[in-house]
Parts: sequence; structure tokens; C-alpha cells
Amino acid sequence: MEENVNKTAKSVPLVQFRDADIAGGDNVVIYGLNMEVREGDFVYIVGKVGTGKTSIIRAMIGETPLKKGTGTVCGFRLDTLRERDIPFLRRSIGVVFQDFQLLMDRTVEENLDFVLRATGWKDHGEADRRIREVLDDVGMTHKAHKMPHQLSGGEQQRIAIARSLLNRPKLIVADEPTGNLDGETADGIMRLLTKINREEGTAIVMVTHNRAIFEKYHGRVFVCKDETCEENIDNEVIDLALTI
Repeated sequence: MEENVNKTAKSVPLVQFRDADIAGGDNVVIYGLNMEVREGDFVYIVGKVGTGKTSIIRAMIGETPLKKGTGTVCGFRLDTLRERDIPFLRRSIGVVFQDFQLLMDRTVEENLDFVLRATGWKDHGEADRRIREVLDDVGMTHKAHKMPHQLSGGEQQRIAIARSLLNRPKLIVADEPTGNLDGETADGIMRLLTKINREEGTAIVMVTHNRAIFEKYHGRVFVCKDETCEENIDNEVIDLALTI
């Protein structure tokens, strides 16, 4: 019986959109989105600039309401989401941004502690242990007392990934996490994300326009073009979607 319950739990999508219209500002940029992301998935959202990739991420984290259709992320209904529930939705998701978004007036350790306190951690000992754990996960324990400006871009992104892991999310959404990094550093970040995905079963949804990345680190690919976003394995369609 327990095995059947576990299988049923795992079969529930972490992300599910059904005929969802996604807004970018006041205008719809994606019509009729259908998407499911389950535990252990690695999903890319690709396309040209301005085709709605980041708007999908914003919808997932409750920043932009759906214009039509239904959506669920980590058990929260996006189409009926109340403003007071948005912080709880975001605590269940790890978010990684292109520009890191670290607090520049605090050390690495203080950045992570700030997030834990903001999400309800009250036991200082438990918080300290969790900070050490996530820094160890990303290979940055030795940088705990550094200020962000003392770190390279790749190191700052590793700290941003550590931050996303603090509350043990089942889902990480990453918006162009390698966009500001050189090729070698970007490769290191991708190795880290795929390791988290593979070893922890954490689902990753990643926006990128870098074909070399999703060709090397395989996953499901959703293509944004012509106000739609659909899963695609046709290389010619992907080529067309990424042509500038």
C-alpha cells in the first residue's frame, strides 16, 4: 500500500498549465500554454528575446497572474492565487536569476541567513547547519565570510543556487542562469544544476537561448515562438526559434 501511495504522490505534476494565457505586462505573450513538469524533470524554455520565456517563469512564481486557463505550481493554484499566498508559493520554489540578486552589503553567510529568517526559520543552530549544508553542496564553504563583490560571477551564481536550495524545494526555476558568465564558468554552473537534478530529484525549469547548453546537458525542450510555447524535439523548429 505504501509503495502505491508513493507512486501516486510522485505522479502529481509540480507544474501544470492547461490552456493558459501568459501575460507580459498588460499584453498576452503566450496563448494556450500546456505544460507539465514532474519531480526529476529537467526542462528548458527556449526562444528569441521577447517571445515570453521569462513571462512563463514570472507566472510560475506568482509575479504575473494568468489571463486565462489554469495553472498549478507546487500545489498552489495560479488562476485563483491570493496575494497573501504568494510568499508561501515562493518558499516552495528555488529561484535563480541571471543577475544573481545577492545583497551586496552582507556576507555570503548573512545573505543566506536573511533568506532563512524571512522564510520562518527561528532556530539559529538549525539555520547555521543548513547554511553550511547548502554551501557544501555548491562547493563554496570556504567563501562563507566573503562579501559578494569579492566573488567572481561564477561564484556569485553558485551562492545564488545555494540560496535556492535552502528550503529544500522540489522545483528550481532558473532564468538565464548562465547568461552573464563565460563558457567555462557556465559549464560549471550547468554541471552543478544537473548534479542537483540527478542526485536530489529536484525538478529544474531553465530559461535559456544558448543551444550549446541544452544540447550538451539534455532535457525536455519547450520552444517559444509566434505567441505559443510547445514541447519540441524537432531540431529544425528549434533552429528557427533561436534564429535572430
